[in-house]
Order: sequence, then structure tokens, then C-alpha cells
Amino acid sequence: MDDRPLTIDNHPSSIVHGLSSPALEITDLTGIATLQDSGRRGWNKFGVPTSGPMDWFAYQTANSLLNNPSNSAVIELGLGEITFRALRNTTIAVTGAGYEVENYIWTFPLWTTFYVRAGWTVRVKKTSGGNWAYIAIAGGFDSPVIMNSRSAYLRGGIGSALKAGDVLPAFTPSADLLKLAARDFPVNKFMPYSQTPTIEVIPAPQADWFTPEGIRTFYESEYTLSPSFDRMGYRLQTLSSPSSAKGIEKAITKELISEGMTMGSIQIPADGQPIVMMADAPTAGGYPKIANVARASLPLLAQCEAGLSRIRFRETNIEEAQENYKKL
Repeated sequence: MDDRPLTIDNHPSSIVHGLSSPALEITDLTGIATLQDSGRRGWNKFGVPTSGPMDWFAYQTANSLLNNPSNSAVIELGLGEITFRALRNTTIAVTGAGYEVENYIWTFPLWTTFYVRAGWTVRVKKTSGGNWAYIAIAGGFDSPVIMNSRSAYLRGGIGSALKAGDVLPAFTPSADLLKLAARDFPVNKFMPYSQTPTIEVIPAPQADWFTPEGIRTFYESEYTLSPSFDRMGYRLQTLSSPSSAKGIEKAITKELISEGMTMGSIQIPADGQPIVMMADAPTAGGYPKIANVARASLPLLAQCEAGLSRIRFRETNIEEAQENYKKL
């Protein structure tokens, strides 16, 4: 098969339709797990976040490995473990970082597909090296379509967190289950997940609100992820920099009128420590933005671990960021 994941189609007409039937029953769950598709597009003007996966690359690859429609819903598992029982024969793919998979009596690495016989138990176990795992099923999971998307947005009451006892239906697979099994994806050729990533960023509209020293501090500092992170945003903590004691210095201190934000926007609040907006980011905000994470780097940042990862930023431009994205 082609090494590269399929391109995500965000058009509402690409919502999966067809027959579905019960496929998995969750028997145990820790952490947070929700159903996510490629996101809720076109509703930002009404204050509704895009949502969708924290790690778009892992999400996209999981569906590609199973020949699913590219915006099919998957289970996004964060900072915990999940165990489920197959209610029918199926094939599953698990991608992401920081997990491993136990299927019946075998253990599988991530970025692979495996056949699951009805009655077998599958457990996705937390290890180290990441935050999020993506569990895709042949055919894609079925759930209510709200505003053209199956993505849960818990803060807004759209969808709900998964829990033990939930039975998840799935659509009819597009290919023979055994032909979809035993596939793998050479993830390191495309997405170099690391505990020491260099995140590429494009200067944001308020970059000139910061002093030259503040800009230098931002790019020369090393950060880690605060334990208080969630799907809305990643609050970073400075580990070391020539002027880390006072944070990122502003040249303009007046308040900014709230304006639109996207996933990857890096805000600098009064304490001078960056906050990166993530999948459930609000649609508008009033802190000045120093930069925006390039799309190709978002998966690397999403999988950084609180207190363990060492994060640095590197300035790029739109043209270079687009070329790097095209390589994925």
C-alpha cells in the first residue's frame, strides 16, 4: 500500500453513511476517551470549536491503514488505558505515541493493523513517549452527526466521553477483514516523534508586540508541558533561557481586542509563558499571539509529555511550512 496517509476530506458530504451494527463493548477505561473525526468545519463563526484529533497525522494514518473514508470517526484515547471486547469479527488499527496493544494473547506495536475475532479482548496500554492513541475500526465508528461532525466537544456538551459499558457500533468495512490485517506504517520516515522536538512556527500578527529580547527569549528558551494541559490548550513552562526569569517581554502592554484563533496559535499571557491552542481551542481570544505552530509540527507537539519533553521553537515561513506539510 501507499506509505502516505490519505488526504482528509472535510466536506460535509463526505460524512460516512450506510449500515452499522454493534462492534465493540468497552469493559474498562481510564483517562479520557472520545470519538473524533476530522473536525467540525464551518461553525467557528458561531463560537463552536473545530475539535477533531489532537494528533491529526496519527488519526489520518489509522483510517488510511484500514481503507476507511478519510473523515471516519475513531476513538481518541488520552493519558489512560482502554479495554474492549469485540462483538463481531473485525480489523483494528492503533496509532499514536506512548502506547502498546494487547490483542487476545499477542502484543502489537502501534502503527499496525490486526484481526480481532468476536469475543476477543483488546487492551491499549499506556507506556511512555506520548499522550494520545487513535483506535480505528474497519468501516469507521458510527455515532450521531452533530453540525456535520461526529467529533465530541465535551466543554460544549457536544457528544460525551466514552465509559465502561458503552457499546460502539461501526459501519460495514470496505474490504475483506483479513486483507486489512497485518499492515504497518513506517512512521519514523514521516513523523519523527521525540521527547526533544523542535517545533516549527510562523510569526503571528502580534509578533511586533514583543521586544527583540522577548522574541529572542521565545526562540532560545527550552520548554516543557505543564501538567495542567488539556484538549483546549498546552500551557508551557520555561526550563532554561538567557532571560527566562521574567518570561517573554512585551513592547506593547495594552489589551488586545479579542480576535479569531486556530489550533496552533501561541498566546503570551501576562506571566510571559506561552499557551498553545489545541484541538478544542476557543474560536477567539484576547492575549497577543507571538507565533503559530506549522501544521506539520502539530503532531510532534501534541505528543509531548508533561514534565518530560524538552520543546524548542524554530521560526519558518509559510512557503517552507507548506512544503514540509506536502511531504507528509
